[in-house]
Amino acid sequence: METLVRWIGEDDPTRLDSAAVTITDGRLSAHGAQSCAEWSLAWTLVCDDDWITRRMRVTAMGPGWSRALDLIHDDGWHATVSANGGLWRPAPNFDADALAEALDCDLGLCPLTNTMPIRRLDLMGGDRPETLLTMAWIEVPSLRVIATPQRYSSVGGAVRYESERRNFHAFLTVDEDGIVIDYPHLARRI
Repeated sequence: METLVRWIGEDDPTRLDSAAVTITDGRLSAHGAQSCAEWSLAWTLVCDDDWITRRMRVTAMGPGWSRALDLIHDDGWHATVSANGGLWRPAPNFDADALAEALDCDLGLCPLTNTMPIRRLDLMGGDRPETLLTMAWIEVPSLRVIATPQRYSSVGGAVRYESERRNFHAFLTVDEDGIVIDYPHLARRI
């Protein structure tokens, strides 16, 4: 399956996300972009046949600054980060020990990165109990990588997502491939 999906920000209507997604034999690969009034991102994601993140590359840029992250998950997490110019957010950082339990990355503000846990936990297959996961959450636009507890479950055809770090939860509507259609208060598919 190959598809192009696009979302518009509900929290910021100037933010647009797009992703060219390929799903074959339980593997997901994608590349995409995110833009808003203050910055733009380009990213590439590769997962293995268990829906586990293997590599996420992200480049962010805005007026007078740029950031880059190459996050690799292979017998532990490894990252190459760089920062140029003056962005008011913290510089990219990385703590491999804090990410020891993480299987997935979660690119901030990007609905696509919810697909991996949705597919791996079979949350489209009916009601599923809550599962606590640790994510390698990539803050946007700083590209800091932060170990973040997140909970996933499914109830009545909707995926329930909860971020402990942000004290936030939402019921996500997804399509037959596990790709988010509607992420309340964040983005909706266009």
